Amino acid sequence: MTSFSNYVVPLVSFSLFVIFVLKWFFNPASTAGKKLPPSPPKLPVIGNLHQLSLYPHRALQTLSKRYGPLMMLHLGSVPTLVVSSADAALEIMKTNDLIFSNRPKVTIPDKLVYGSKDIAFAPYGEHWRQVRSICVLHLLSNKRVQSFRYIREEETDLLIQKIRQSSSSSTSVTNLSNLLVSLTNDTISRVALGRKYSDGEAQGSTKFELMLKEIMELSGVFNAGDFIPWLKWISKVNGFDARADKVIKSFDEFLSGVVEDHRNRNQGKTDLDDSSNHADLVDLLLEIQRENKSSFTLDDETIKAVIFDMFGAGTDTTYTSLEWTMAEALRHPEIMKKLQNEVKQVVGSKKQVAEEDLEKMLYLKAVLKESLRLHPPIPLLIPHQSTQDTKIMGYHIAAGTQVFINAWAIAMDPMNWENPEEFNPERFLKNTALDFRGFNFEYIPFGAGRRGCPGITFAVTVNELALAKLILNFDFALPIGVKEWDLTEDSGSTVHKKNPLLVVATPSC
Repeated sequence: MTSFSNYVVPLVSFSLFVIFVLKWFFNPASTAGKKLPPSPPKLPVIGNLHQLSLYPHRALQTLSKRYGPLMMLHLGSVPTLVVSSADAALEIMKTNDLIFSNRPKVTIPDKLVYGSKDIAFAPYGEHWRQVRSICVLHLLSNKRVQSFRYIREEETDLLIQKIRQSSSSSTSVTNLSNLLVSLTNDTISRVALGRKYSDGEAQGSTKFELMLKEIMELSGVFNAGDFIPWLKWISKVNGFDARADKVIKSFDEFLSGVVEDHRNRNQGKTDLDDSSNHADLVDLLLEIQRENKSSFTLDDETIKAVIFDMFGAGTDTTYTSLEWTMAEALRHPEIMKKLQNEVKQVVGSKKQVAEEDLEKMLYLKAVLKESLRLHPPIPLLIPHQSTQDTKIMGYHIAAGTQVFINAWAIAMDPMNWENPEEFNPERFLKNTALDFRGFNFEYIPFGAGRRGCPGITFAVTVNELALAKLILNFDFALPIGVKEWDLTEDSGSTVHKKNPLLVVATPSC
């Protein structure tokens, strides 16, 4: 009997394995008679996950050169369409925008924003439409963005002061990356929460900064359970779930306290149409909640989810794009010289940059645009998901397919860009109509269509003002002993510089 079982068990196990492999590679029921996008060979269980590497945007670009601008991968059990051309992106985000406006559910973001009650990760539907409408009309409108001008000016002035203080001698090294993080965090904190949570200026400030840092780290960690559901147990065993739950709970307690503090101020109603008042975003959201003029219920969890989005989208990506812009400008002395000449010419005898000056700084705008082309903060954008079967460029795409839009690969496509690997702001002076607001699909660092970023105006204004003030006030050089500016990328969904931007800053005025 024992001898018999010794043969049967391995035989049954091998048979089951063969059946699994055959089912994995051939699924005639779902693909018969349908033209599918080209796909690289896949492995059992993991599919094409092993081909993503530490830098998925670069790995997927390499694969797309072989398999085409529409390519199907299988990331574990998740079918994933990879889009790597402007024409294909237009098909997804304009022609078939409604079909591809959903979001796949991802564990960490879903937990962070209370079951995806926010704007960025909410599934497409009435809740998302209502929340996005509130943000576009009341929180991120041009009028509201202008009302926060005094905050941007104060915080960018403080940035300049900090650099002056750290540049006590001609050899003093300044960690510009850290200062840019503080700039964006403090600006968003004041806009969203009404006060800063850094430098010990508010109770719990250190804890707040640590929470933000850990949340961003967790968001970039690969979670096997999102792609291979039966491997969810791994994140429990390795402590990932416990770590995530702890920081999510702490951040929820922090946001709950902020909401209650604002509610208890009892300052009366905030006029949503009056952008001259200094109400922060929590004040505005609570006022909308009190008005309750529609069938949509703006509960506290949705308010906290929206505020989290403001930090996630407003700090990490904003400082990253500013950091890359400075690094590229420093790496190209001729570009830096043109920038300095333009800023000084526009400012003239005033010696200070005001926001109205920015409209005249066309070269500065071109430098920022070129930086966003070469270094989009989220090169794969936030994934989309199809809601029904459809055809894209002749290929069948099934409902529930996840979609990666490789904005970086599209911006590096030689079909649309001359010498795409060169940092050349002049290309945007030659074509001033080319913009990043989602109308030109060869250039979509902020996405496009229904799920495009609604906070573009705010983010770009902060970056333009900070860049102009940095260029006006300082000459920058490499630290002693460092031979060249480093542009090594770090891994993660938001692509930062791997190493901080260290400079020797000499006041120029």
